[in-house]
Amino acid sequence: MMAPTTDNAGYPGDPDTARASLEALRAEIAKAVVGQDPAVTGLVVALLCRGHVLLEGVPGVAKTLLVRALASALELDTKRIQFTPDLMPSDVTGSLVYDTRSAEFSFQPGPVFTNLLLADEINRTPPKTQSSLLEAMEERQVTVDGTPRPLPDPFLVAATQNPVEYEGTYPLPEAQLDRFLLKLTIPLPSRQDEIDVLTRHAEGFNPRDLHAAGIRPVAGPADLEAARAAVAKTTISPEITAYVVDICRATRESPSLTLGVSPRGATALLATSRAWAWLTGRDYVIPDDVKALALPTLRHRVQLRPEAEMEGVTADSVIHAILAHVPVPR
Repeated sequence: MMAPTTDNAGYPGDPDTARASLEALRAEIAKAVVGQDPAVTGLVVALLCRGHVLLEGVPGVAKTLLVRALASALELDTKRIQFTPDLMPSDVTGSLVYDTRSAEFSFQPGPVFTNLLLADEINRTPPKTQSSLLEAMEERQVTVDGTPRPLPDPFLVAATQNPVEYEGTYPLPEAQLDRFLLKLTIPLPSRQDEIDVLTRHAEGFNPRDLHAAGIRPVAGPADLEAARAAVAKTTISPEITAYVVDICRATRESPSLTLGVSPRGATALLATSRAWAWLTGRDYVIPDDVKALALPTLRHRVQLRPEAEMEGVTADSVIHAILAHVPVPR
């Protein structure tokens, strides 16, 4: 079944057209990034849910290039912050600047005032600066000198981080991790994908010039608005809601975890499953949608016991085991 249409059936209000435009993102981004379809899908799901994304992978696997390519293909305003140990909160949010001509303070917006903020290597800056993003991510506003200033819509933070065991990294606090809708892991490419990457570079591909790579806008804010309206009409049965709750409650009872998924995490899993169902062409959610989004939605919301970590247990393996044991509604 297809998602219901809006009253305005023509473009740009038609959700079917919006879905086709968002699906075209994969082909467009593939002109610059090889073999990262799951990450592209995750970023689209986050945009549909008004959420934020944490991209984790070793240096050099095209995390930054992926976000830049997405912004180019979506016709959205984008800014980039390179997080460093000496970055200050005002470098992110903006600050009051004294104007000698008017003898008054005026607000100079920081790079957070954009549609798609690329927070590069977010875990290389101290917690004080990391936390400057919390209000922006949760409240979609920045408060400076007691005055709240709304951020544009759509607004998405796509933060990249190196694995926490890398030198010079500061682990993100649990409160900030919970603000990210999804955590996507960017793996090393397969042998064939790596050959394709090198072949492109040998043929003159320049990752700093996406226009020359042929990336063109294939979707925009109007498509996102139509898609979000259609996602909101996607049906969720009481059985699916109970299934999501049972999965999240099972994480709180797992002997391998010290921290399970909060109710915020359960809400996030319901929202991402709904968006995925709509993207795949249905106007209702099935258990497979929940399973498909469980790992990226929940893996950063749980905390392993030290003894489980020493035995090689991972957050992903715990969630896989829970999915295998929680009864699936029929």
